[in-house]
Amino acid sequence: MDDTVVLSAPLFSHMEPEASRALLESMTSLEFQRGTAIFHEGDPGDRLYVIARGKIKLGRRSADGRENLLAVIGPGEMFGELSLFDPGPRTASATVVADAVVLELDHAELNAWLADHPKVAIHLLQALGHRLRRTNETLADLVFSDVPGRVAKALLDLSTRFGEQVDDGLRVAHDLTQEELAQLVGASRETVNKALADFAARGWVRRDGRAVVLLDLPRLERRAR
Repeated sequence: MDDTVVLSAPLFSHMEPEASRALLESMTSLEFQRGTAIFHEGDPGDRLYVIARGKIKLGRRSADGRENLLAVIGPGEMFGELSLFDPGPRTASATVVADAVVLELDHAELNAWLADHPKVAIHLLQALGHRLRRTNETLADLVFSDVPGRVAKALLDLSTRFGEQVDDGLRVAHDLTQEELAQLVGASRETVNKALADFAARGWVRRDGRAVVLLDLPRLERRAR
């Protein structure tokens, strides 16, 4: 496990190195395989998680079984922290997209740490504010953007987390199925595949299984606006 990645999470921001290390050592390390649900929407929320390795999808399911993905997050990011500030049932489900190692910390222990390190709470709130801002942007995109625009924006967002420079572009190993990618965009699989095929025909991307190589970032950025 790369401690440097974990310590970059907002939970450890501006904490003294010795305190960060002590908090890290008090957390429980858990390993999960792809497809495992870490928690479900409606479950009691009593702990937060920091991703050390792998990818986690956060999503909600409608009464008729349809699923909407809120985000796909990776190493150094947190999830489950909302219930720390607003105790209650989980508002989303967390499921493993790529084999993962996560560190968990129950709220009772975290509250004790926050009492000694109150500045950490500010950074946790900033992380929540950032996620709320992204949620608002996603809602606006669903209203004002067409599907190709949302696909371009989703690819660019995923590239900031999982992009790796290769010879001909930026390879984004998102590990999502076609259905999951469609859920993230909020459209049908067929419509999303049509948009990706169009991007590929224009030379903007190259599809590579559960990854995509971004070949023309400027045009994708313009299409995402």
